[in-house]
Amino acid sequence: MHKSRFAALAVAGALALGAAVPAVAQDEMKDPGAAADSKLFMNMKGPGAGNPFWAAVEAGAVQAGSDYGVDLTVLAPPTESDVTAQIAQVEDAVAQGAAGIAIAPTDPEALGPALDDALALGVNVVFVDSNGNNEGVTFIGTDNQAGAAIAGQYLCDNVAEGGKVALLQGIISTTTGQLRATGGAEALKACGLDLVAELPADWDVQRGQAVTEDILTQHPDLAGIFASNDNMALGAIEALRLQGLIDQVIVVGFDANPNAADSILAGEMSATVAQNPFNMGSFGIESLIKLVNGETLEPVIDTGTLLVDASNAADYASGE
Repeated sequence: MHKSRFAALAVAGALALGAAVPAVAQDEMKDPGAAADSKLFMNMKGPGAGNPFWAAVEAGAVQAGSDYGVDLTVLAPPTESDVTAQIAQVEDAVAQGAAGIAIAPTDPEALGPALDDALALGVNVVFVDSNGNNEGVTFIGTDNQAGAAIAGQYLCDNVAEGGKVALLQGIISTTTGQLRATGGAEALKACGLDLVAELPADWDVQRGQAVTEDILTQHPDLAGIFASNDNMALGAIEALRLQGLIDQVIVVGFDANPNAADSILAGEMSATVAQNPFNMGSFGIESLIKLVNGETLEPVIDTGTLLVDASNAADYASGE
């Protein structure tokens, strides 16, 4: 995840959802086998435009689709909370004759019946980024609980024992939101920090700012924040900036998006946890191709996590 990652992000940002996969030279194309004539879908939680994480997932999926020359469509609901739209997209993909769907479920429980119907019709399904509830479906993504524990441990190492800390949760109905909240809270409590607030900010910058402002009103002596994604962390930074408290409160995010790495290099955020969303997208499509060709997958394919702080943030920064 160095310069090549950001080139991929730039490509993804220019792609419209549902755009055709760009062509590659015939002699460079990998053999898709039986998937050559199959329709594959990548269904993300949110659109890549404006969100570096989903842009990278999209770029990885499109790259794999291009490498194998398959018929790939990338879809996403308008927002990460629009469960109804994602269910409709799954049903429409099945109606179009989908052979495989790689999906990051907005709400695993709500998506369950639609995905069960797809599986019953022989559609291959894998989960990316967030695990679902459907039995026998492979999950491709981050060990979110372990990654959140890494973030929590950073605060444990940099905030005095007993110091007040807060946790900004994502959309808590999602598996990702639940695991990051659990992993972060357990780590913070285990080392003796005083976890004074655990509140949802729904993965959103503005919500992250508003929730942080509310927490600071109740706890002006707050010493640290773990935000379950970088958007919320950057919102927290804005709240701290407006109150002149950036130097008082350590903020740790999750995703290692370029704008978060830029913030670390600027001395605002202190750290974040890196995932590999590009691999989530590419592994998701490659896994669908394997399933279409009759191969089996491991139940979990872990794409890894890594702490990013001032020592390595330049590797993840935008380069601007």
